[in-house]
Amino acid sequence: MASICSISCSILHYKNHHDRCRQFDIGRPLHSSQSTSKKRITAKVVKTVEPVPRRSANYAPSLWSFDDIQSLSSEYTGEDYNARANTLKDGVRMIIRKVGGPLSTLELIDDLQRLGISYHFEDEIRNLLDVIYNNYFKTHDKWNTMDLNLKALGFRLLRQHGYNQVPQDIFHNFKDKTQNLKPHSLEDMMVMLNLYEASYHSFEDESILDDVSDFTANYLKENQNKMDESISSLVSHALELPLHWRVPRIESKWFIDVYEKRSDMNPTLLELAKLDFNMVQAVHIEDLKQASRWWRNLKWARELSFIRDSLVPSFLWTVGFGYLPHYSIGRSSLVRCVAMVTAIDDIYDVYGTLDELQRFTNVIDRWDIDAIEELPDYMKIGFHGFYNTINEISYDTLRNTGILILPYLKKAWADLCKAYLVEARWYYSGYKPTLQEYLDNGYVSISGPVVLMHAKFATSVGATQEILQRMEEFEKIDRYSSLVLRLADDLGTSTDELARGDIPKSIQCYMHESGATEEEARKYIKEMIRDTWKKLNKERTRANSQFSREYVEYASNMARMAQFMYGEGDGHGRPDITKSHLSSLLFNAIEGTK
Repeated sequence: MASICSISCSILHYKNHHDRCRQFDIGRPLHSSQSTSKKRITAKVVKTVEPVPRRSANYAPSLWSFDDIQSLSSEYTGEDYNARANTLKDGVRMIIRKVGGPLSTLELIDDLQRLGISYHFEDEIRNLLDVIYNNYFKTHDKWNTMDLNLKALGFRLLRQHGYNQVPQDIFHNFKDKTQNLKPHSLEDMMVMLNLYEASYHSFEDESILDDVSDFTANYLKENQNKMDESISSLVSHALELPLHWRVPRIESKWFIDVYEKRSDMNPTLLELAKLDFNMVQAVHIEDLKQASRWWRNLKWARELSFIRDSLVPSFLWTVGFGYLPHYSIGRSSLVRCVAMVTAIDDIYDVYGTLDELQRFTNVIDRWDIDAIEELPDYMKIGFHGFYNTINEISYDTLRNTGILILPYLKKAWADLCKAYLVEARWYYSGYKPTLQEYLDNGYVSISGPVVLMHAKFATSVGATQEILQRMEEFEKIDRYSSLVLRLADDLGTSTDELARGDIPKSIQCYMHESGATEEEARKYIKEMIRDTWKKLNKERTRANSQFSREYVEYASNMARMAQFMYGEGDGHGRPDITKSHLSSLLFNAIEGTK
């Protein structure tokens, strides 16, 4: 670890560099005394009309103006709400202490997680899971006599929390145990549903869990019309997308409504869930307003008219990565990252010529503000805002931790732009890559690695030195979550992108290689997503510190957000697709709270 003196010197040196960079802000003129021997751009970029044919994606304008966002507010702030929340949390702790047997304990933990309030009780939940693991799951001699519902729910929650010692063999005779289950029985169908959900925590080559997944999915589909209404909605929800693949914050909003209608609903849990949702939403509103001010000051939406104004969808991604209130600093960094990724993607995908893109990639790789003169005017504006923003994010981290992260961010962004350039060359040459070629480049070009590089420094844990030491350890997690993002994006956006003349996506690459129909190719890509999740599940079990657990959740949530955002089309590029979710999560409080 660097000494206090060396850290202070580094901060001073970096602050001088940071202040120099700020001299170049668009709209801020340089005084003559600030001139140097090297050429620098002036405050106002002189725009020229270039007789260059440009593609257009015809992106719809943002559904939310700056004034709309700045007018948002929430009443769920202040000491009165904090006091009520603390009283309710004490009540929940009393419920936890009095909970009965192992199945009731696991059901309570499951409810706390799905209601979005388990983060208040992490120590209590860890202690309960330790007891259950040691008493029921640690040795195989108790497996044969264990209740199947306890086995299924326990397996899912224990694997979710890193108890990877629980093997798939626990379900070796699951079909024998399900022979007498009845679809009209609520209790029996909860067994099947919990088995189904457990199977999505499998690793590669766990054939028993594959059988569990196939068997339970078919059973639930075939018997859905015979089920009690109280479980039918849970089954439909799970068959659409398993719980393990769902975004926690979005799932909580949905589950609160379901839980309220349950006959065994606990009023204390329900009130805390509603109140906590609204209080956290109040934090998100302030975070979004701050991000909106940054976006307006960047001026890209006005100066670069061809790019998407993706501020609100970009912010939704950050809530999906980590919604907890103490992640505000991380959301501030990530929303800037995602919004800039979108804009730079539009430069490569839609607007830039190949020659321009090669020059732009070179300038980003060199990270030289003086090289900006080599770029056309619109790229000068883009590089300028990008360069300043990344330096600001890096400077903030340096100031708070004493660790210089700029080299890591620079490399991640250069890698992204090089991957964009590969696709641009494919487009202009008419080259059709193999599926493997496409994916080797595509997991980078989808921006997952650069977003996750920012996410590594966006956790609430002040462990930046640990982050630097674990970079290689996280490479597989980064690749697998990015690959899910790439494949989910392709399933949702390839039709629109091909219509405007983009390169073939994974679906078309597979069709070209195998002769498959589009329907067959889509099925194959979905199977690839499932297989990639199995690899990601295995890597999740390596998290053995507070930082690594937080980061692994960030990475997993990126994969979950991908399946949410692109499940019904291009939810990022066409926010009308996700408008109702955006309003529900960010703008509309849950009614019925005190």
